[in-house]
Amino acid sequence: MNSDSTISTIEEMVKGLLADEPQYFIVDLRIKPTNNVKLYLDGDQGITIEKCISYNRALYKLLLEASLFPEDDFSLEVSSPGLDEPLKWHRQYQKNIGRPVEVLLLDGVKIEGKMTEVSEEGITVEETRGKNKKKEVITHNFLFNNIKSTKLQVVF
Repeated sequence: MNSDSTISTIEEMVKGLLADEPQYFIVDLRIKPTNNVKLYLDGDQGITIEKCISYNRALYKLLLEASLFPEDDFSLEVSSPGLDEPLKWHRQYQKNIGRPVEVLLLDGVKIEGKMTEVSEEGITVEETRGKNKKKEVITHNFLFNNIKSTKLQVVF
């Protein structure tokens, strides 16, 4: 079975596991050449480590039963996407309204600010420039088809 069809098969398995809990969704699924299956899940209110462990155990069992990998030679990791992973789905953008983001546009321009709105077409980000009396807030509207990546920023 080639990688694309294996990924599709695993995605269907995961969708079956998630069917009873629609607040959770697949962010990404990758299979490395070493048969390391990496599944990233998220939820509208986030996802706990305990949930990831539960889905890992259930999916591992399904993968063994399906014999997708020769001699059951695979490893499985189920986690939430880390801060280094860009936002991919509309649901991820929605749940992160109000958080600081870094938006990289297709033309290479980077803007950092607070994501204040999400629509079907794009996002609104408020960028703060300057300090104290010279402080100004610039509102940017970006269409999704002009965005290369959007990453959450950690503010200390």
